[in-house]
Amino acid sequence: MVQDPAGFGRELRQRRLAAGLTLTGLSNRVHYSKGQLSKVERGLKAPSRELARLCDSALGAAGELATLVHIQPTSTDVIEARNGEEVWLMALHGDGQSRFQPLSRRQVMTMGVASVAGMSIGRPNTSIPAGDTTFLGMSRTLFDNYRQLGQVAGPAALLPALIAQTHSLQELSSGTGPRTREGLLRLASRYAEYAGWMMQESGNDQGALWWTRHAVDLAAAGGDRDLAAYGDVRHALVTLYGDDAAQTIELARRAQGRKLPPRIRGLAAQREAQGHALAGDYDACMRSLDRARVLLTGSTSQPDGPPVIGTTNLPDPVGMITGWCLYDLGRPRDAAEVMGGHMAHLPPHALRTRVRYGMRRALAHAMAGEIEHACDLTGQLLGAATTVSSATIAQDMRALARTLSRHPRNAAVRRMAPELGTALQFVNS
Repeated sequence: MVQDPAGFGRELRQRRLAAGLTLTGLSNRVHYSKGQLSKVERGLKAPSRELARLCDSALGAAGELATLVHIQPTSTDVIEARNGEEVWLMALHGDGQSRFQPLSRRQVMTMGVASVAGMSIGRPNTSIPAGDTTFLGMSRTLFDNYRQLGQVAGPAALLPALIAQTHSLQELSSGTGPRTREGLLRLASRYAEYAGWMMQESGNDQGALWWTRHAVDLAAAGGDRDLAAYGDVRHALVTLYGDDAAQTIELARRAQGRKLPPRIRGLAAQREAQGHALAGDYDACMRSLDRARVLLTGSTSQPDGPPVIGTTNLPDPVGMITGWCLYDLGRPRDAAEVMGGHMAHLPPHALRTRVRYGMRRALAHAMAGEIEHACDLTGQLLGAATTVSSATIAQDMRALARTLSRHPRNAAVRRMAPELGTALQFVNS
């Protein structure tokens, strides 16, 4: 929100006049009505974040207008897991629903729960002969299958299995040889990290951060210290969706401040770019993207190695994220063009990825005033959007609904609005 709408309005008017633009001229550039811009300039209406960024870009304000709109960041305090003193209780119901609740060991014992998988890493377990890696290999293959399933199913379908598998790998790591134990714990950390992403997709940011922290602890127990840095990158994704540019940049920079594999540093640089885009800093954003491209080039996983960290469905991740950043920088037309060029290269099976970037592309077209095209693209995505049921994608869907609502007389909007509203209700339920 804007703490001083009148001050923003005065600044906007001064910059508009200095640029030699009338209200009509600015309206044509940002695709907001002349009447709404007039109210903003007179301090009668607070500008949205989107309008501030569009005006900033149109008037060449280099982020100074955009930073006048203060967004209250979403709290991202994480529940810490201390020495295994907290466990997650999973309840499965006959109707297919499930729920998860973090409990202390004392609470578990008080409730009389006889067995909770994953209460410790070091409990004796003699069910697996030392040195037997068969379970590890099968679990590694299963992880790849779960990631593929995550592209075509909602978080609720995956979370029970991911959490159960994480705990199983923890339990089975006991009583094995050191090498097998490390492999099991490292794989458990990847399951936990993916569970954190699915928690965020379900709209549970606290759960996302808890599972990310747990993933870091498991990785460290398995001798992998690098995942701690990627934990900062994952945390920065939560703050990014919480509109907290400063913390996103800080976390991403922290993940680059040590000797790490190029892929982790590249993903961190990419996240830093997104933070700079939120802050309206074009030059810093482009520098971070350039650094990410160098680091991510050629950083692929080996077939028999650990699961690759980060997305595997973007042939050119930096290219697609460049389009994402251009939208946040108030350049929706450029964003739509860049993202449109990369959409054609996404694999057909990557439904969640296609909806994520497709919806932002549609939003960019809408913000650029290309309403009919935006509605057409949205119509092609709504069915898949309800299938993957993503809380993060829903943020762009809500922004799209707000943008389209400014054009109530448009025939395409009148056709699309009920379908979009229904899809949002489903995703938010």
